[in-house]
Amino acid sequence: MSNLGLVFALIGAAFAVAFAGAGSAKAVGLVGQSSAGLLSENPSLFGKVLILQLLPGTQGLYGFIIALFVFIRTQLLSGTPAELTWQQGLLYFAACLPIAIGGFFSAVYQGKVASAGVSLVAKKPEQSGRAIAMASLVEFYAILPFLISFLAVVSVG
Repeated sequence: MSNLGLVFALIGAAFAVAFAGAGSAKAVGLVGQSSAGLLSENPSLFGKVLILQLLPGTQGLYGFIIALFVFIRTQLLSGTPAELTWQQGLLYFAACLPIAIGGFFSAVYQGKVASAGVSLVAKKPEQSGRAIAMASLVEFYAILPFLISFLAVVSVG
């Protein structure tokens, strides 16, 4: 294969998008299901539960950003992809793994916390800020792998 390095880099980018996106989709769906029951009883709480539903969607965005940076760094978007050694390609692949794995799991767990927050809002709507704060804390564990993946992608030479 003439450009095995590019293949490895693109597989890494695909992992970043697929796994972080799958975690976000699973979590956003979970919170949406929890919210639907509440909103059938009290539609005025839509704004409060919408924030809870949006929070676990960020991991998919982080995976997309990392994949986009891989595309930019490998010049794939220019129409003339860079020639990468297989070692460079594996470095890109490895650089994408933190957000792929960390993004997936942090999204799923953030969705569980946000879903529990919907239950809190159902019983005590005035506590929505606390529910949002609890779900937001899990975001830290999405930001860390995003930063590591970002720094690793931009460091591959």
